[in-house]
Amino acid sequence: MASLRSVALTFVAIVAPVMGGVTYPDCANGPLRSNLVCDTSAAPEARAAALVGAMNNNEKLANLINNSPGVSRLGLSPYQWWNEALHGVAHNRGITWGGQFSAATQFPQAITTGAAFDDALIERMGVVISTEARAFANNGRAHLDFWTPNVNPFRDPRWGRGHETPGEDAFRNKKWAEAFIKGMQGTGPTHRVIATCKHYAAYDLENSGSTTRFNFNAKVSTQDLAEYYLPPFQQCARDSKVGSIMCSYNAVNGVPACASSYLMDTILRKHWNWTDQNQYIVSDCDAVYYLGNANGGHRYKSSYAAAIGAALEAGCDNMCWATSGTTPDAASAFNSRHFSQATLDKAMLRQMQGLVRAGYFDGPNSLYRNLGAADVNTNIARDLALKAAEEGIVLLKNDGVLPVSLNGSNSQVAMIGFWANTADKMLGGYSGSPPFKHDPVTAARSMGITVNYVNGPLTQSSADTSAAVSAAQKSSVIIFFGGIDNTVEKESQDRTSISWPSGQLSMIQRLAGLGKPVIVVRMGTHVDDTPLLSVSNVKAILWAGYPGQDGGTAVMNIITGKTSPAGRLPVTVYPSAYTNQAPYTNMALRPSGSYPGRTYRWYRNTVFPFGHGLHYTTFHVAVDDSFPKTFSIADLLASCKGAAYYLDLCPFPSVPITVANTGSRASDYVALGFLAGEYGPGPYPIKTLATYKRLFDVQPGQTQTTQLEWKLESLARVDQDGNRVLYPGTYTLQLDQPMIANVTFTLTGEETVLDKWPQPS
Repeated sequence: MASLRSVALTFVAIVAPVMGGVTYPDCANGPLRSNLVCDTSAAPEARAAALVGAMNNNEKLANLINNSPGVSRLGLSPYQWWNEALHGVAHNRGITWGGQFSAATQFPQAITTGAAFDDALIERMGVVISTEARAFANNGRAHLDFWTPNVNPFRDPRWGRGHETPGEDAFRNKKWAEAFIKGMQGTGPTHRVIATCKHYAAYDLENSGSTTRFNFNAKVSTQDLAEYYLPPFQQCARDSKVGSIMCSYNAVNGVPACASSYLMDTILRKHWNWTDQNQYIVSDCDAVYYLGNANGGHRYKSSYAAAIGAALEAGCDNMCWATSGTTPDAASAFNSRHFSQATLDKAMLRQMQGLVRAGYFDGPNSLYRNLGAADVNTNIARDLALKAAEEGIVLLKNDGVLPVSLNGSNSQVAMIGFWANTADKMLGGYSGSPPFKHDPVTAARSMGITVNYVNGPLTQSSADTSAAVSAAQKSSVIIFFGGIDNTVEKESQDRTSISWPSGQLSMIQRLAGLGKPVIVVRMGTHVDDTPLLSVSNVKAILWAGYPGQDGGTAVMNIITGKTSPAGRLPVTVYPSAYTNQAPYTNMALRPSGSYPGRTYRWYRNTVFPFGHGLHYTTFHVAVDDSFPKTFSIADLLASCKGAAYYLDLCPFPSVPITVANTGSRASDYVALGFLAGEYGPGPYPIKTLATYKRLFDVQPGQTQTTQLEWKLESLARVDQDGNRVLYPGTYTLQLDQPMIANVTFTLTGEETVLDKWPQPS
């Protein structure tokens, strides 16, 4: 009898996207009622295997794409794996809006919530987003897989998608991802929804000249890969067991990420043990198309069929296609022997097990199936969206003008600039429809403030300032809302300049010349604030990023002192000249020759450093003298044997600190702990974020005591081979930016490899 491999298979590609949401299989009366997949008492692996065993090859091949046609013979309806929820349920092809599901909570973008340094907040945000997403799905308006979060470190200030990430620091992105995934998927065996960490790996370029994300070859040293670009994905896969990971468009050291067995198998599945849950890998949309011979792509393979085979054999399980590419023809690739039967079965098994873990086959009374319209846009969700925006706003400069009382003699306020009255822009990319959109003008008027609003330029060098000047002259307070927005920085579009837009800068300078104090509220991401720092009447600068549906309220609450600022910059603010000093395509972190290096760990000449953030009060911070001064490496490791499978996750003694509010206003305080010291091989980073914690509502005259918790991973350094090594030496934990307290201690004994990195072949 001929093998299945030798039988010619026919397959008509499904070229229209799946519309509508989930139609759950009927395990009570449908074709699968006697199949093991419907037995909720069985192991997820066995249930998925039973379903795959019931499918024929035609059916398996048809379902290797994001808009899967399902298997009608088995009662499986079409399924769209592509759903978005970066900071709230978003508009995309997998989600249908309308009726009771015309809106969903839209939180601030990740770059703003990254500035809050509040992991509990991020987890609660994930719970709200996934609850609303599951409610959409239960009512046939979404599916169960959501391609979020974006955990790529924000390496270069020009990147158009940097605002989708929590920031530039790999450790911060790890902790943000841990909290968000926990909130999205839940902590039990059944996931509320399936989260997807993206984009694996070393993806942070959209276009730079003729180089695009579809053909960029990111040349990354093993040291930088293990130390910076991959730790957030290690958290996703090894430690958080995220349900899915998306491979990226770019190549890494000559091999497209979606065809890299080193990335997807050697590191992801073997080294990080991402096999015990059989999670699946999905390609970024058209990434498989562009790793083939498509124009503008990598031309890594000579045909589309060969590209499909290369991706699947390397470990990709589901191929997303979009409008710019061509539908992947998996059957043609299979019939041409570009991938094996075992690979086909394995890919299908991983996908189906994801659906099992999301309760897809568990029946109408299963966990999370009761979520509906009443669970969307709740008061709790709205309050949390406002809190997230407030916590993420950073006070960059304040010459005593803030907070300002906007009543009585200060009842008229000039609010100038396109950001002041454009609520849509405050959402950022990958957004859905919020229940409301409160921009600063709307928020101010709701507070009873008389607003003299005038629009301002986005980018143009010359702009008529007469209306702005007139509004400012009849107002006691001038607030300029500016920066760049997501029409300038967005997916598929990077910037070439990080200077303040010249038209906006001219308007600010003209307003400051009136002799009244000017408050600048900067939105978006990177802009060089240097010109503003030399304008004497620019008395205060706030940064809010993309603060979401209630961003205007959050900004006005900070300005008026209803809420005190405590956010910290999750990125370095570079001078505009940086774009001429650091070629965009240079992935190296460490400085060399005229190359200045990247991120706060290596770059020195910042406008505002990573972690910068001012307050309306003053704090005194001290480390308790009880913290030991010497630790034995051998004793540290011996004490955690049996408690941690991975040595880098062994706990290190927490650092007790006291935080006293010595000023006159209540405020949160973010305790940032940076590690410094010349231990191990050089060159040495300036410092490295090692631990952090947000303290809440510290009252004037009050002292709070807390513990800064950390693990050996924060003390280790990565050598040139990518190994994470704990070295003997003298370490200093520096608190805050700039440092206001510190503690020095010594590690004794022999250097020890905590994580031995697999070497590329």
